[in-house]
Amino acid sequence: MAAAAGEEPRPEEFVYGEEDFVLQAAGWGDEPGSAPSRFDRALLEGWADRMERGFFRYRLGPLPTRVLPGPLRLLARLNVQRGAERRPPQPVRSLRQPFDPAAFNFTRIRPGEVLLRLRRAGGGPAAPDPLLVAINVSPLERGHVLLLPEPARGLPQALTAPVLRAGLEAALLSAHPGFRLGFNSLGGCASVNHLHLHGFYLDRPLPVEAAPARPLRPPCGLGLLLRGVPAPAFLFYAAGPADLEAVSRDVWRAAEHLADTGLAYNVFITRGDPPEGAGTGAGRGLRVLLWARRPSFGAKASAAFTVALCELAGYLPLPAEPLYRDITEAEALRAIREHLLPEPQLLRLGEDLARLLAD
Repeated sequence: MAAAAGEEPRPEEFVYGEEDFVLQAAGWGDEPGSAPSRFDRALLEGWADRMERGFFRYRLGPLPTRVLPGPLRLLARLNVQRGAERRPPQPVRSLRQPFDPAAFNFTRIRPGEVLLRLRRAGGGPAAPDPLLVAINVSPLERGHVLLLPEPARGLPQALTAPVLRAGLEAALLSAHPGFRLGFNSLGGCASVNHLHLHGFYLDRPLPVEAAPARPLRPPCGLGLLLRGVPAPAFLFYAAGPADLEAVSRDVWRAAEHLADTGLAYNVFITRGDPPEGAGTGAGRGLRVLLWARRPSFGAKASAAFTVALCELAGYLPLPAEPLYRDITEAEALRAIREHLLPEPQLLRLGEDLARLLAD
């Protein structure tokens, strides 16, 4: 029901079941079956409503876009207003920094910023955590939202298996091939120390959807490393709903191992080909990419742009027109890879994760 004049709009209770999962999202062309899902309609209609009502820090229009020349075809977009008007990131001092109720957190957002209360029908021990879907008031893209698991619990920004499982289910509720989700850890450019995922619609394919992966310890299938992408990533794959529990548990265990060894991390969820490539005839599932990185505490004055989940995946939201106009693929890759591990260390870490997940 629409809010009366002067009233805050109310979030929609969005109850879903496995029958709402879109097992094969639309392709990038005008293919049959490319209509938005019930979830897409609810999210995007609510998001557009809040834009019209002035809940955002700025009005997001079409963004200048260019594909950088080069084999990786990095996608650059100019978003000056986000760079200038977003809330400054909170200071982060450690990977295990506790939640601070005195700092900005998501219990302080306006009620009208919440679009949906996302909940699996039936509940029970197998159901993921319910999520609030709230607008990001400084959006990167159309439909940019935050997925929040019970903000009143005051959980710090450390990934949990239940919230990742809920995020994977949200990915399957969308019929759009470019609905992506992700997570930035503390030390991995998280800007608020309160547990949340990002979700947004990006209207372009990215190389991380299709690049093949190879096992780190042949012939064992554990420990897949994605190469031929802007930043090498550990790849986890869910062919369908039956795989979500195991994938969310494995990614969480791997992320905890990284944090225990003093490393930050970023996670990216996208529709994508099976690890061995598109020629298997199995269709597309969900790819979950996990990047290990050296932690970054405090802003670096020399940094041309922030390197978080989007940049690692090959999507560069850039804050200044000269940077957007002039940046080359080589310059972007140098900025991205400055935060990553040397290859020998990455390979050793991959072998450690393969052993961990085999137990």
